[in-house]
Amino acid sequence: MKNENPGPSILEDMKKWFNDYVQTFKSDDTDLQQNITLKEEHSKRVCKEILDIGGKIGLSDEELALAEIIALFHDIGRFEQYARYRTFVDQASVNHAEFGVEILKENGVLDSLDEPTRDLVLKTTLYHNRAALPQEESKTCLFFTRLLRDADKLDIWRVVTDYYSLSSGKRNEAIELGLPDTPEISEDVYRDLMEGRIVSINHLKNLNDFKLLQIGWVYDVNFVPTFQSVRERGYLEMIRDALPESDKTEMIFSVILSYVKKMSNGVRSSNLT
Repeated sequence: MKNENPGPSILEDMKKWFNDYVQTFKSDDTDLQQNITLKEEHSKRVCKEILDIGGKIGLSDEELALAEIIALFHDIGRFEQYARYRTFVDQASVNHAEFGVEILKENGVLDSLDEPTRDLVLKTTLYHNRAALPQEESKTCLFFTRLLRDADKLDIWRVVTDYYSLSSGKRNEAIELGLPDTPEISEDVYRDLMEGRIVSINHLKNLNDFKLLQIGWVYDVNFVPTFQSVRERGYLEMIRDALPESDKTEMIFSVILSYVKKMSNGVRSSNLT
């Protein structure tokens, strides 16, 4: 039976499928288990983030249920990706978004949804990690994809700032993408941020560049409540504390923090209409 608007029972069935699927990757291998758990917890927290943003911008109960399904499955490709390739680097393995769409289709996870809703979930999964969104898509598809991308960023910021603040010094290559921990900041990364652009992944040369790429995600935030959460939680300041002090760092953060302050005051917003 198809259901035009995913209700509580369909949502609960999908949560059960997700939990059962993740269980198939549980392992005595410490490295594998650590990173499977990392993505399991991330997916569940992105659900909470998307509900928080959605509630603040006035989504209906049906829209919130759809948003939660989208968040739950957005990284479903990560589990098999890590189990098979032992990396989260798409360029060194598979595009995890495309992989996730394949997994959802092969398992018939979305079969209880009507075709337009099913297609919407698949498209948001497919688009969530793209550098730029396809503007020919419907307004609804772009809205939910942007909502997902905001929720995803909020939790990734939480994950990386927790990781950077650890005092043990033990490195997780999956989080750091295998980048060397050298002291410099690349000129191309500096230029991207100072000119108000998201950092190109092709410009990354070390871990400092990757940290700066993460703060540059603010240029791809879409909703005022997201900007407000970034300010309230202090994520950008925590990343700054994990970087070496330099004139470049100070200049970058002056520009970034000014931008976030302006946007959190409601300069830009998004909605379905």
